[in-house]
Amino acid sequence: MSNSRLKEFFKLGEVGHYFIRVFQKPDPNKPSNFNLRMMHGINKISILMFLAAIIFYTVKRCS
Repeated sequence: MSNSRLKEFFKLGEVGHYFIRVFQKPDPNKPSNFNLRMMHGINKISILMFLAAIIFYTVKRCS
């Protein structure tokens, strides 16, 4: 497999970059308001709950 095909295979895309961006510190140069902060907070909770459910399901299913 060539180097460029390997990079293409592991590209995250828009969704992956959003997941990474949600858990980073907010950029002080970008405008922010209350609604935007709450939306990102709810998304963080949703992502963590989903990952916890996947882990719980996997552990319960395999044991």
